[in-house]
Amino acid sequence: MGRESFWTTEPDEFLRVGDGFVLADQPTDAHFGFDAGKAEGKEALAEGAEILGDLQERLFAAGTVGERRSVLLVLQGMDTAGKGGIVAHVVGAVDPAGAHYTGFKKPTPEELAHDFLWRVAKETPAVGHLGVFDRSHYEDVLIGRVRQLAPPEEIERRYSAINDFEKELEFAGTTIVKVMLNISKHEQRSRLADRLDRPEKHWKFNPADIDERELWDEYQDAYQIVFDRTSTEYAPWYVVPADRKWYARLAVQHLLIRALETLDLGWPEATFDVEAQKARLAAS
Repeated sequence: MGRESFWTTEPDEFLRVGDGFVLADQPTDAHFGFDAGKAEGKEALAEGAEILGDLQERLFAAGTVGERRSVLLVLQGMDTAGKGGIVAHVVGAVDPAGAHYTGFKKPTPEELAHDFLWRVAKETPAVGHLGVFDRSHYEDVLIGRVRQLAPPEEIERRYSAINDFEKELEFAGTTIVKVMLNISKHEQRSRLADRLDRPEKHWKFNPADIDERELWDEYQDAYQIVFDRTSTEYAPWYVVPADRKWYARLAVQHLLIRALETLDLGWPEATFDVEAQKARLAAS
């Protein structure tokens, strides 16, 4: 069976944040639109990797001849939601020459001396590139709000600033795919326990993850506000059920493929006489 035969319907309508969206009502273990299980999901992911790789190469090639298009994948989610797995298993399938990954950590003193978008703007994808933000400018209205790292009026200002920033990116030719990996609190406990039980995963565990877990409800509220304020026509949010890692990876891959297909990029035409170059090569 081919990849598309597993998809019974486009999952976008189930994943996209629209009017009346309530995060608390969203299932975390669903596999919207995919009428099969884990084994078939892995098979479909492998087939989709070839499709995604081809589309990303077209994007990169188009950039070399002046087509000013790029794609930015924004990944958000609670600890253990699977952002690293998306980067490794989905984005890892494309040519690294045409991809740009940024994992945003705690701001440095230099970054804190500037507006919160300063460090983000420097990492947006160049023409022809697929960019990935592993965490992003949304940390500044998520942890910033929950941990009260900025005054309330500053947090409020940031929502509009983010919308303006993303509108500018879209106007400049960047297609933005914003994904929240929606994991359940129960599944997060299981994944954290797995890290503690396995010595080879201790390096991935951070005691601060439990501190953040204790603020679970506050983070869910903060995410709801993010969706209410910043899911726009030009940069909509998609909330992907993340309890099943295989489905989360497949769904994000699907969203990227659709974003690139929408660009409708062909291969650049040769700027030289192909037959003449073939003759030269044969004679060399």
